[in-house]
Amino acid sequence: MSRGDGSGATGVVDPQQLWLSPAGPRRGRRPTFSREAITAAAVGLADAEGLEAVTMRRVAAQVGAGVMSLYSYAPDKETLLELMVDHVSGELETRDPLTGDWRTDLKAIARLQRALMLRHPWLPTALATRRTLGPNTLAFLEHALAALRPTRLDGAAKLEVFSQLTGFVAGHVAHEIAQAAAADSPARTAAEARYLATVAADGHHPELAEVLTAPGRPLTPEATFTRFLNRLIDGLETED
Repeated sequence: MSRGDGSGATGVVDPQQLWLSPAGPRRGRRPTFSREAITAAAVGLADAEGLEAVTMRRVAAQVGAGVMSLYSYAPDKETLLELMVDHVSGELETRDPLTGDWRTDLKAIARLQRALMLRHPWLPTALATRRTLGPNTLAFLEHALAALRPTRLDGAAKLEVFSQLTGFVAGHVAHEIAQAAAADSPARTAAEARYLATVAADGHHPELAEVLTAPGRPLTPEATFTRFLNRLIDGLETED
């Protein structure tokens, strides 16, 4: 494993070793930092500057430690990302009682996920690759599976629904963040609108022309997310 660049090499993460084994060095003087502090520092960096800013060297500087001393807690950046994802997943509320209406409950779960990803804009990217299920992630999965209990879905289908929902929210939030960034350029937005109007009027795109002249809908991020979410959840079947 190469650690010379301060970022750590990525590798295969053993979930049992990561989540069920004691964290930190077992010998020598007790350090002044913890795995929790390291993870929180990494999350803070990612929130402020993006995932690219998260290197073992930067995190070590944040907690006031030497780079090499961090490797007992997170041997590489892949492990650190696992810790970060589960750390922020602890913000997901699982104590609120379920209504018993699985569609209503799934929509509430999706809104919790969206709010979390908007607070931590790096999270959709981190979730794009497979992650292990740490204790906080498992608690939220348990909550979602309980929401699906009233359905007639089997176990595998319930997991698929949760995965589909999480993937939808992650993709939507990533698009939402990108759109918000693009909105910071009014000239670009105006140019795109003029282009679409020209194309729609050329006679070769009648479907597009009809769509563009249809009555508008609320375009706030919340309203758009709700429409998309309703189409997804309301279209789910309760059995194959």
